[in-house]
This record gives sequence, C-alpha cells and structure tokens, in this order.
Amino acid sequence: MMTAAQAERIKDLASIQGVRPNQLIGYGIVVGLDGSGDQTTQTPFTVQSINTMLSQMGIQLPPGQSLQLRNVASVMVTAQLPAFARPGQTLDVTVSSMGNARSLRGGTLLMTPLKGADGNVYALAQGNLVVAGAGAASGGNKAQVNHLNAGRIPNGALVERAVASPFAQSETVQLELLQGDFSNAIKIAQTINQRMGQPIAAALDARLVQVIAPPDPNSRVAFMAEIENLEVEVARQAAKVIVNARTGSVVMNQTVILQPCAISHGNLSITISNTPQVSQPNALSPGQTTVTNDTNIQIKADGGQMLELAGGTRLADVVKALNTIGTTPQDLLAILQALKSAGSLRAELEII
Repeated sequence: MMTAAQAERIKDLASIQGVRPNQLIGYGIVVGLDGSGDQTTQTPFTVQSINTMLSQMGIQLPPGQSLQLRNVASVMVTAQLPAFARPGQTLDVTVSSMGNARSLRGGTLLMTPLKGADGNVYALAQGNLVVAGAGAASGGNKAQVNHLNAGRIPNGALVERAVASPFAQSETVQLELLQGDFSNAIKIAQTINQRMGQPIAAALDARLVQVIAPPDPNSRVAFMAEIENLEVEVARQAAKVIVNARTGSVVMNQTVILQPCAISHGNLSITISNTPQVSQPNALSPGQTTVTNDTNIQIKADGGQMLELAGGTRLADVVKALNTIGTTPQDLLAILQALKSAGSLRAELEII
C-alpha cells in the first residue's frame, strides 16, 4: 500500500539563495552591577577595557593605579542580522558574561559595536539587560533560579549598515531545497512552469532550482510571493531511523519497512550479594575474631521469545510487535542495528 502524497508550499520546502540572516558579535562592558561583577585580579582584560574607555573620554588615571571594580563585567554580545535589514532597524541582542561575574542582573550594556564575519560594523548595541534568573547567598548558603550570567536586551541594537543582497542583482532566482531530493526538485520546477504557463524554472540538481524572475524589483517581489505559496505534491521521504545512543530514544519515519525476519528477545540477569559472617575463636584459644563475607551468586535467564515479522511490515506494526515482547529502548537500539546488518531493515540508520 503506497503512502498518499502530501502537498506542501514551496516556501516550506526551499529557501531563496542569498536571502539569509548574518551573525554579529561584539565585545562590551556591563556596568551598574550590585557588587556581582568581575574580580579584577583574575580578569585583567576588564580593567584594561575600563582604562581604554576612560582614556577615550579624556580621563587619565595616574600611572600604576590599581582599579578595584566590583560593578563591572566584560561580556560578549551576539545578534542576528536578518535578510533585507536596513539602517535604523532594531535587533534583539544576547549578552553573556566572559569573566567570573556572579550575576549580570540589573546591569547596563555600554555602546558596543557589532561586527560581521568581514570585520565591518553593522549594528550598535546598548541598553538595560533583562535577566530571567534570580539568586541569593548568605552565610555560605546559595540559592539560584535559572541562569544569571546571560541576558537579553529587546530591541537593544540599532542597524547602521545594510548587507548587499543578490536578490535583485541577477536575472534568475535560485531556490535551494532544505533537503536535497531529485524528485522534489523536478516537481517544484514543473509546478512553477505549469502555473506560469512557460518554462521559466529548471532543476539544476537535487538541491537547486533556477527560476527566471522579472527584472523590475516590485514585480519580482510579487512574483516570488506567488511562487512561495504554490503547493507541490512532495515525493515520499527516504526511509530513515535515528537512534540516540545516550538516551535510548529511537525515531523512525513512516516509510520504514522490514523484510521478512525473525527476532529473538531474552534477558540474562546476574545478582551478586555479600552477607557478613562473624567467626569467633574457641575459648582460651590464641585465635582472633574475624569478619568474613558469604558471597551468593544467582544467574537468572528469562525465556527468550521469537517474533516473526512478515515482509513489508511498517512502522506502526514494528513498534507494536516489539512492545509486545517487552523491548526497552536500549534493546530496540541493538535490535535495529542487528536488523540493518542482516539486511532486513531497508532504511538509513543514523546513530547520534
């Protein structure tokens, strides 16, 4: 029995090449902390940053002056610059301590340039931190809820430079499939050509579909809005089983099937117990009282069960059948590996 095809929008299957966010990062200083800042003896870069900032403001400290700062912390500031961002747009930023500050709660981030991978400054961040955690300490006891060394500043960065986008600089637009699939690439191209009534789309490979778009920016935006909302009958996914060896969790998609096979499941348990025994010497003898251990070893083998699975068995049947014989997640992991080695599991087995 074949699985019915499902219709999905192109915007859920592919993205536009070059239309993506960019990561920004910067080094900054948080001030206004309530004595929970960096310990300057162990974080000399914090003192160096304060000295540099004060010198830029025209304040010169005496040579050899040692600063004892308790309300200052060095932080790393990160943000994500979305596609088509323009100067004046605001961004949310994340502020994380990089020293040994106990808490950033109540702090204020000073103006921090945020740079991209090319080293250029694309935004400036500044503002009051919002820290979701809370904590208190007294008499050597400490209580804390959530994390205190990281926070966010909503709309805390202002975009200063736009990133050039190739969206309107070429005659064609490239659609990149989120998951490479030749069938879906062909179906997307066919759907676009059928809707537009002319061969303007072509699948270049399993991941890339090239579409001829109008040169006028306004027409191109309307054209892409229509393209994104076209529905495509997607092909069946490749059979795949993902196993987490650390947690024992197993995830299988609906296309996983089995060839005819038989599974034997049984458990062997070994119990070792030690019982202390006191040995007393005879009266008036030179012996000493000693303590010995009476070791008892028990081996119990549960009866193995043989389970036969017919060819073409699907996911629901596999899970139901394995549960009937009391299979644990760890047992299921071993069974799936054995089925793959035996050639009965027709699916890609990925262990993470």
